[in-house]
Amino acid sequence: MRCPSSLAWIFLSLILISGTNAKAWVYPEHRQIALIAIQHLSPADRAILDKLWAEARVGYEKRLTEAIIDPSQGTKPTQIDYAAWFGISGDHSCSPENLLYNVLQTEWILNVADVAAQLKIDIEESKTPSQHINAIRESDIRLQRADLEYATRAGSNNVHFLLARPDVNTDAAKYLHACFSEGAPLNALGAYAWFHVSAVFKAARYAKEKLSPQQKSALILSAMADEAFALHFLEDVFAAGHIAGTWGNASVRKGTHDYYNEKGLEVVTWNGKRMVVMGDAYMRPEDAEVAAAAIRLSLEQLINAASGKTEFEYETDFVSQINQADSFNICNYNFMRPRKVEAKFMVEVLAQTPVPGLATGLGELPRFRSEFGKFFGVSSSLNVSTIYSGFGKEQTGNGAVAGIEANIRWGFGLDGVLNQAGDGLVFFQAGWRLDGSSSNQSGVSKADIPTNSLTAAIPGRSAYNFRMRLPFWLIPGDLILAGPILFFVSKKTLAKMAVSAGNGGLIPWQSAISTSIGRFQFILGREVGVSLYGLTSPKNVIILPNVNSKTTLLEYKSTQFDFPILEYRPFRTFSLNQSSSMIVQLTGGFDIPYDATVISPVGGPVPELRTVWQIGMRVIFDWRRYY
Repeated sequence: MRCPSSLAWIFLSLILISGTNAKAWVYPEHRQIALIAIQHLSPADRAILDKLWAEARVGYEKRLTEAIIDPSQGTKPTQIDYAAWFGISGDHSCSPENLLYNVLQTEWILNVADVAAQLKIDIEESKTPSQHINAIRESDIRLQRADLEYATRAGSNNVHFLLARPDVNTDAAKYLHACFSEGAPLNALGAYAWFHVSAVFKAARYAKEKLSPQQKSALILSAMADEAFALHFLEDVFAAGHIAGTWGNASVRKGTHDYYNEKGLEVVTWNGKRMVVMGDAYMRPEDAEVAAAAIRLSLEQLINAASGKTEFEYETDFVSQINQADSFNICNYNFMRPRKVEAKFMVEVLAQTPVPGLATGLGELPRFRSEFGKFFGVSSSLNVSTIYSGFGKEQTGNGAVAGIEANIRWGFGLDGVLNQAGDGLVFFQAGWRLDGSSSNQSGVSKADIPTNSLTAAIPGRSAYNFRMRLPFWLIPGDLILAGPILFFVSKKTLAKMAVSAGNGGLIPWQSAISTSIGRFQFILGREVGVSLYGLTSPKNVIILPNVNSKTTLLEYKSTQFDFPILEYRPFRTFSLNQSSSMIVQLTGGFDIPYDATVISPVGGPVPELRTVWQIGMRVIFDWRRYY
């Protein structure tokens, strides 16, 4: 069975965000590494950097802090320090030029800094894994509100990752050359090298060329933007999930990234130092110190260039001749651009970085998979519902109905694309449902008609069962309507809507909440089940009383709709390509009768039937096989 064409549009839109969210250190971690690196500079180098900052902020005193770093900066900041540029780069801007614009000209960047400061507090105060997950969830929701490009920025490439090594004989110089070469897949070390060269060469021009004060201020501002952007990616190479390599499909990359970030990874640096590193949102003080050492070394190269201590041959580099921040946009390219420069000075920095894992083949690091991508699955459920009356007007008593389901599913998993609380699950389900008789009786009281399942208000019956699940942006079904239009008009807008929908919607009240006993989520409007009764043999029959104490036996059909309201998932297990979980849903719904035919008395009038309302619970076992 094929998914409906409307769902296909959603799949296409969700594919657009398949590589968007495996970014490295979260903003406060990037900033913390930068703070440590600058604080550990020698007094002489720090004095030079402070002077450069003072010159760079001329004209922007209201937006940029007076001191180059503000370690005490908390929530609701009114200014941005240089350490914050490291967190804004890459994740909240696409180039140094874009970084400067966002830092100096936009108001939303202050909101981003506020969210980052709160995330730092929330992570530090988290005592359990569920509190940690919820802190990241809340931060991502707030970041998406503050920065509308957050989830989709740099979504088509692996610029935040290290390239895998082709073989064990690759040394540091060869590896750096492979990362920086024209046509190489965009990667963290290649991005660092590109923008660091731009920064150092502009700093060398600052020291050597005769420029007006205004020109010197603009040039050093641009150089510092290039360096901050470069150092964002140098920091990325110390995150465990970014060392394991980028090969594999989107699901494997995401799963491997998340696993090593949380569990840690033993690594060795190019200069032989062994250590265990953690990753995004799990950074320890020792991880920050290790990364900060490399950052400090890179900053020292910039300082030496700007002070004239080290000379560089920048004259033939066309990129550094421009008196503005580098415009190479990492969000629009998948491969390194051509640039002929001598970059041997960067090998010293590279020596302190972790050696990345090998590419696929012998000796590869174990890979893991996230629940992202197409799947086929089966599900079964036990259903219990309270029904309010029966189909007949005289049936006023309430009762209960129990039943079971067996189904097969086809869908697209998007669990945890932005964070572990995300849920962009899309599926179409078909199967069989069998219900027992309701506990309330039809109202028959004649002694010659014994009370049994046939005299129940709703006797036992079976149905074809269908179910669909789809996240929504603002109102249920809006992605189905918007998908076909926005796919051709604005894929970027569609991707933003899909990301927001998968993380709770525009008003994120449907974002999942993790607890120590499982995950809870409001899902009203995301999922609908339809059961078609009376379409098989034997036909569904009911006995209805009437005001004359007579009974009517009739055949009927009905269509039942159920809408899950709250979902609780106590556990989920996942292997490389299979997942299984138990889910409990609180549901509400209604059952609409139609096409009634009187069997007895022959030729009798058809009684008026009414809709039966119900509230119930479903206990579901869900198994999926991902492809």
